[in-house]
Amino acid sequence: MTRVRSSEIDFVQPAGVAEGSIVSVFRVPPEATGQRLDVFVHTQLHRTSRTRAQQIVRASAYDAEGRRLKPNDRVQAEQQILLWRAPWDETATPVDVPVLYEDEHLLAVAKPAFLPVHPSARYYKNTLIKVLQAARPECAFLSLGHRLDRETSGVILLSKTRACDRALKRLLERREGVEKTYLAITWGVPDRGDGAKYFRCERSMQLDSGSELRVKMHLADGPGTLSASTVVDVLEVRNARSGRAYAMVRCGLETGRQHQIRLHLASLGAPVVGDKLYGPDERTFARAADGELTEEDLARLELPRHALHATRLSLPHPITGEPRVVEAPLPPDMAEFWSGLGK
Repeated sequence: MTRVRSSEIDFVQPAGVAEGSIVSVFRVPPEATGQRLDVFVHTQLHRTSRTRAQQIVRASAYDAEGRRLKPNDRVQAEQQILLWRAPWDETATPVDVPVLYEDEHLLAVAKPAFLPVHPSARYYKNTLIKVLQAARPECAFLSLGHRLDRETSGVILLSKTRACDRALKRLLERREGVEKTYLAITWGVPDRGDGAKYFRCERSMQLDSGSELRVKMHLADGPGTLSASTVVDVLEVRNARSGRAYAMVRCGLETGRQHQIRLHLASLGAPVVGDKLYGPDERTFARAADGELTEEDLARLELPRHALHATRLSLPHPITGEPRVVEAPLPPDMAEFWSGLGK
């Protein structure tokens, strides 16, 4: 993404733009020269459909001099595209964040589903880091050690000192003594072809350049791909009254690639329940991002979010080196869905 901080450029607020509006600034890279403006904006707002990108351009696109821009305008290299949005009116998010462990250096919490971990184009105030900073005004430093997708629930670590921040990120990057375990509910039972219930899935992946969504990964081999390894453990299988099989799957994350667990499980014939990107129809993801999910979409998804939960994280304490295990129980939405299937 070629976003530029608004403090780095001079620009004119257009007449008619409401006071307090939020501006996002995008620099056009040379390789995008000649693109339609709506196409360029679509490439920058990764979670937005092409139709929605056109609507955003019509409603909010200006150049740095305050001139209104149209969807079919052609962008030029180094041009600054400004999107003026109405003052933040964010979707409500969960703000109850249980603390799992805390000391003078380290904080571990159970992130609820639908709470983004950090500010983005869509969320600013309603994020994990902002909620925790507001709850700890005496804490001079608070930094995320790693991330979880907005819909994924579970264990996440934060540092309360700069020394811990450096040590924790180095520890997680090297993965020395670090074990991350997730629970997922899947449509179908993961199968590598031999009926095994416990196995390692080692399948490389990369960003799917053929997908319009620009955040989707796919399996791939060869130069430039990312190695990915997930330990799959099918804990239990249940059948709904419809006859459809569901599985409770424990996944050990041996590498930390984007969407790794969801992609690996889908490739094994068992996508995660509620997954809008790797489930029945990837276009559901764009409709969800635009707030346009249909009743049919919701019925097909079965859960409003993908059923993936970071349940356990084991690692040496970044400062003391002592072994530390942090666990978050299965959240109510996943537990209720699973119990509702029967045995």
